[in-house]
Amino acid sequence: MTGCSLIVFPVSNLKSATKLYRTLLGTEPYVEQDHYVGFRLGELEVGLDPQGHHRGSTGALAYWSVDDAAARLQALVDAGAEKVQDATAIGYGKIIAIAKDADGSMIGLVQAPK
Repeated sequence: MTGCSLIVFPVSNLKSATKLYRTLLGTEPYVEQDHYVGFRLGELEVGLDPQGHHRGSTGALAYWSVDDAAARLQALVDAGAEKVQDATAIGYGKIIAIAKDADGSMIGLVQAPK
């Protein structure tokens, strides 16, 4: 694991959120689609997800970089976490998975393209 590399904010209005985060971050998005907008700040990606609330996220979700999202998700489940989303390819070669700890905090995992 190399640390947190992605923070995704659930948004209800992608267009207005994109404008706000463009101003906040002082940069243009590297990807701007109907289902996701992403900004790069050095090694950190900041994403806007209009479906985030539907996945149970009530705030920003930090994603930790891992070599194998499926294996790390299983390790977290074995350690007492609840699986929220299986390892899923999301495009651009990335794979994400989501778990929830015993206190309800969401844990995101992201696997970079190989």
